[in-house]
Parts: sequence; structure tokens; C-alpha cells
Amino acid sequence: MPREPKIAPSLLSADFARLAEETARVPGADWLHFDVMDGHFVPNLTFGLPVMAAVQAVSPVPLDCHLMIEDPGRWAPGYAEAGARNVTVHAEACADPRAVARDIRAAGALAGLALKPGTPLETHLDVLADFDTLLVMSVEPGFGGQSFIADVLAKVRTARRLVDTGELTLIVEIDGGINADTIEQAAEAGVDMFVAGSAVYGADDPDAAIAALRAQAAAAMRG
Repeated sequence: MPREPKIAPSLLSADFARLAEETARVPGADWLHFDVMDGHFVPNLTFGLPVMAAVQAVSPVPLDCHLMIEDPGRWAPGYAEAGARNVTVHAEACADPRAVARDIRAAGALAGLALKPGTPLETHLDVLADFDTLLVMSVEPGFGGQSFIADVLAKVRTARRLVDTGELTLIVEIDGGINADTIEQAAEAGVDMFVAGSAVYGADDPDAAIAALRAQAAAAMRG
């Protein structure tokens, strides 16, 4: 069955003073990517749970919460309880990834595991069966607008092979530097869900940008 590419615009590239209006500009999105940074795990500070709950209340598309925070097991279930469709935590921050995944799922969301560019996939293969989403970071987490790191596509190819052979059941997601110049190589490598920030919110018509990116990825998937 052919894969259907999905696009998750990143609110990190939106106008923070107009978040409700910014969610309304992307009704064609599949998920809306919501980056939570604590100033400790990454050197930046963004949104927290109260803002997420407010955005969730008005967003026309489901929220994809990416927690770039220390001690995610303490906070992740709250994002699921507030209505997020998917809650992703970083492997590098989790003492017990399986327990965190279990708690996220019990609270009603899909559970995602994120890997920084330098984190090997192989050391986390044993826990991926407990997750619904694998988020491969193609930039160092913490700031938007960085350049795409193509080397991480080796991890995507490995994950895609494991999904295609039935060894894992995962949505393969990528975040960082995704735009018209990079989405095709990511799609060819095996990505399902593409997080795009400035490529969407920097466009005059964000929803048209989503459609264009989706079409590019679909063409690359068909080969």
C-alpha cells in the first residue's frame, strides 16, 4: 500500500503573538507541531502546557507535541491529557523510555521517541516497539531555521526497513530544515510525517505551501 505523506507545520516559525490565527492558516495540515523547550535540555525557552491547552482548544488540526525538556516522564502525560494527538519525548532525556511511553498512551495520546542527530538508532531499537512515532531530528534541537543534516537519513532508512518488514509499527517523522529543497530526499529515505517551519509559515499562503510540499513528497515516494 503506497505511503501518503503528511505535513506538520511548526508553530516555532509562527507569530507567537497570534497563535490562534496562525493555527487557522493551516487547515490542510495533518498535525500541528508544538515545540516545548525548557531552557535546560536545549538552550531555548518556548511554550508550556497552558499555552498548549489554549492552542489545542482552537486548532483545526491535531497537535503534535515535541518535548525538548528534562525529566519528560514528569510532564509528558499532562500534554496527552490536555488533548495532544502525539507526545514525543527525547531518548537522551529519558531514564525509562518504556515507562514514559506507557504513561503517554494511558493518558490518551500516541507516544513518540525523538533522537538528536548524533544519537544512534541502534541503541534504542529495543524500546521502539513501545512507541507509535519515531522523530528523527535533522537539526540540533533548540532553534528553528537551521540547515538540514542529510546524514540522519541513514536512521530513517533503517527505521523504514523495519516498518516495511513488520518488525516495527511506527510513523517515521523528521524535523529540521525541511523545505522544497530537502523534502524529496527525506521522502525517498522513508519519512511519513514532515515537520516544516519557515517553509510553511514563511510563505504568503501557508496552506498552499503545505499542499505543494505534500505533492513533492508524494512524487518522491512514488519514485
